[in-house]
Amino acid sequence: MTYDVIVIGAGPAGCTAAQVCAEHGLSTLCIEEHGTIGYPVQCAGLLSNNAFFECRVSQRSVLHNVSGARVVTGSGSDLLIDAKVTKAVVVDRGALDREMAEAAANAGTEFRLKTAVYDVRGTHVLIRGINGHEEIPFKILIAADGPRSTIARLYGMPRAKVWLSGIQADIPCECDPRFVELYPDASPEFFGWKIPTGEGRARVGLCGQTLVRERFNALLEKTGGTSCVHLVTGTLPLGVMPRTYGRRTLFVGDAAGFAKPTSGGGVYTGIRSARHAAAVAVSCCEQGAFGDVALADYERRWQADIGRDLAFGFRIFLMRQKMSSACIDGLMRALNDPEIIAAIVQYGDMDRPGTLARQLLKNPRVLRWITPVLGAAIRSLF
Repeated sequence: MTYDVIVIGAGPAGCTAAQVCAEHGLSTLCIEEHGTIGYPVQCAGLLSNNAFFECRVSQRSVLHNVSGARVVTGSGSDLLIDAKVTKAVVVDRGALDREMAEAAANAGTEFRLKTAVYDVRGTHVLIRGINGHEEIPFKILIAADGPRSTIARLYGMPRAKVWLSGIQADIPCECDPRFVELYPDASPEFFGWKIPTGEGRARVGLCGQTLVRERFNALLEKTGGTSCVHLVTGTLPLGVMPRTYGRRTLFVGDAAGFAKPTSGGGVYTGIRSARHAAAVAVSCCEQGAFGDVALADYERRWQADIGRDLAFGFRIFLMRQKMSSACIDGLMRALNDPEIIAAIVQYGDMDRPGTLARQLLKNPRVLRWITPVLGAAIRSLF
C-alpha cells in the first residue's frame, strides 16, 4: 500500500499533522520510535492558553494553572508579573500527547509504535520495528521526529543555528502556586525555571551550553529541592533550519528548529507549523504535485504566520548572550514600574513576544525606563 502521507514522530506536531491529513481523507501513517506515546517526557509542560487551545484536547492533562511569573536575579531583584487570571497551564505531557494521538487515530491515522525509520530511498521509507524490516511507499513525508531528526540527517539538511542542553527534575517543595519563577543568572546562555505543578510540587530546570549539570545542581539547591522524583534531560534547537522542505518532505516542530528562542517552548509553534504542513500535503495530494515548487508553499505559510516572531525572538536570544548579570539586574529594576507591568500584563504573549515589544516601544515613559539598559546590551553586541 502506498500512503498519501507518512508522518515521522507522534509528538504534538506529528499528531496534529496526521490528524488534519486524515480528516481530509488522506491515507495517513504515523511512525513513532518509542513504545509508548508521550514518553520519555522532555518538556517543562508549561503551555500558554493559546498553545493549549491549539492542542484541541480536553482538560484531562492539566495539572495546574498559573497567573504570572516572578523573575529573580542573582543580585536580589524581584520582578513580579501577576495577571490575576490564568495565563498558562501546566500539563502532564504524556497524557497530552496520548490524547492528541487518540484524536489522530479516531480521524483515521494508522500508528506504528516501537518502529524507527533508518533510511529514505526515493518515495519509500525503510523501517525496522516489531514486524522486522519493511519498505513503505509514500507520496509525501512529514518529518516531526524531534531535534535529532533522522530524516534531516539522512538528507544532509542544514540544521538549527544553536543547540542547548536541558535538564529538569520534579521535586517536592513549597512555592507560590500562582507563579512560575524564572532565574536568569542560573544559566548565562538561557535561564532557569521553577514551575509549580500542584500543592507542594514543582518542576525545576534550566537550559544552557556549558556546565549544565553543575548549574542545575546549584539551582536545585537554591530552590529548595531536597529530593528528586523524576529527572529528565533533552536537547533544545533554536533557530529554524534554512530550508524546511525538500525531496517530498516537510519538516515541522523541533525537527525544523521551531522552538521559541525566548522561552524554549515548542508546542505552539510546532503545532502551527504542523497545520501548515498538513494543508500543503492535502493540496499536493489533490493536485498530484510533489516537487519543490509545490512544497515551497509550506515555507511561505509558516513564515507569514510565525516567522516574524521567531526571527524577533532569536534576536532577543542573541542579545541575551551579551548581557551581563549586572545588565539583567538593571533591566529587571527598570521594568519594575507599575505602568510597565500593566503593559506587560495587557500585551504580554508567551508565543508572540513582538506584540509586547511593539507596545512598549510606543510608550515614551516606558522608553525612558528601558532605553539606557537595553542600549548597554545593544552596544555590547558590537
